[in-house]
Amino acid sequence: MRVLILGSGGREHAIGLKISGSSLLDAVFFGPGNAGTAALGTNVSLDPMDFGGVEEFVLAERIDMVVVGPEAPLVEGIADHFAAQDRLKDVAVIGPEKAGAALEGSKKFAKEFMHRHRIPTAKYGTFGKGEVRDALAFLKKMKPPYVVKASGLASGKGVIVTKSLSEAESAVREMIKGKAFDGAGKEVVIEEFLKGVEVSMFAVTDGHAWRLLSPAMDYKRIGDGNTGPNTGGMGAISPVPHVTPEFMEKVKNQVVIPTIRGLQRDGIPYCGFLFFGLMKVQGDPYVIEYNCRLGDPETQIVLPLLETDLLHIMDGLANGLLSEIDVALSPKAAAAVILASEGYPGSYEKGRPIELPAIKSGEGQQLVHAGTAVEGGQVVTAGGRVLACVGLGPDVEKAAEKAYALVDAVRFEGKSHRSDIGSVE
Repeated sequence: MRVLILGSGGREHAIGLKISGSSLLDAVFFGPGNAGTAALGTNVSLDPMDFGGVEEFVLAERIDMVVVGPEAPLVEGIADHFAAQDRLKDVAVIGPEKAGAALEGSKKFAKEFMHRHRIPTAKYGTFGKGEVRDALAFLKKMKPPYVVKASGLASGKGVIVTKSLSEAESAVREMIKGKAFDGAGKEVVIEEFLKGVEVSMFAVTDGHAWRLLSPAMDYKRIGDGNTGPNTGGMGAISPVPHVTPEFMEKVKNQVVIPTIRGLQRDGIPYCGFLFFGLMKVQGDPYVIEYNCRLGDPETQIVLPLLETDLLHIMDGLANGLLSEIDVALSPKAAAAVILASEGYPGSYEKGRPIELPAIKSGEGQQLVHAGTAVEGGQVVTAGGRVLACVGLGPDVEKAAEKAYALVDAVRFEGKSHRSDIGSVE
């Protein structure tokens, strides 16, 4: 198979690493990719949001499968674009059409979907243009901490959690007026604060059959002890100590199955990955959010724990044969520590040279590129989150030790990271 992976981050490099050894793979392209993906296949100057440009490349290079990494092209309808073109009918697209991607693209839609299909989630209210007064009145009825979310896409940063009512009110005003998160908050969701522990769960589904990948937990805040501003994720671990067999059964019966059935009942087709952002509250799962693709940085640890050929899974997914595929998961543990640029998640400099260590096969370590590029033959920083140092071991503690050994071996000016990945509060 000739595969095109759209995106340029750690998720896309991790997918490329996972399928690189598949017997089904003939060639892999990345659009646009990064310094790490360039070593696996061919980087192509493609904008995932330029559907016409992607289409022309797919036809010119006889691509069999397009794997859509980021959420924005899915929410904007890249899968619909391919489905509408007769000359692209034989190209498999891994990622849902616009209707399914709305689970991530609109938090309002997602909350209404959950309410309609009785999927456990926090109590909420949704408000848009001209409803500032109603939103503020609703907010005053809530107990602190207050949770205010931008309904649209905000790169994982459109959530305000605060104990200050005035700060929450200010966030509501700024969002609805379109002055925050590039207008993603013109519709806001105000919801009840849930106290518990978070779990990331990933499923692959064709809208009928589904398979779960290893559960994970990510570390969203920039500082040790979960302090400082939210980021796209500073690390992740799997398995998650507080995910018990009993909890997993509840997740399947109360969340996953009702979600798949809800899509069917609403007539929404779905072919791709589906992320469940969960909160475990007194032993029960509540859905915080859906994502319509694999997450970052969880993908960097979940895929190394997948023993079944990922390309085989995606091929079965595209051909309606997922129900015939058994997905095997490793009993090992994995940990990822993100190396970030100095200043992230605020402003930061790019173009700083990176010294990369040689990694021997079988050592249980993997270096996944995210914000990197090649300039003059030198790998340099090109983003806020630069690299993921991944370790595998018999348990999370040993996996984290291997990840941190890799952290120490990577060098670039301004390198920053959390030192507590692997600890669970």
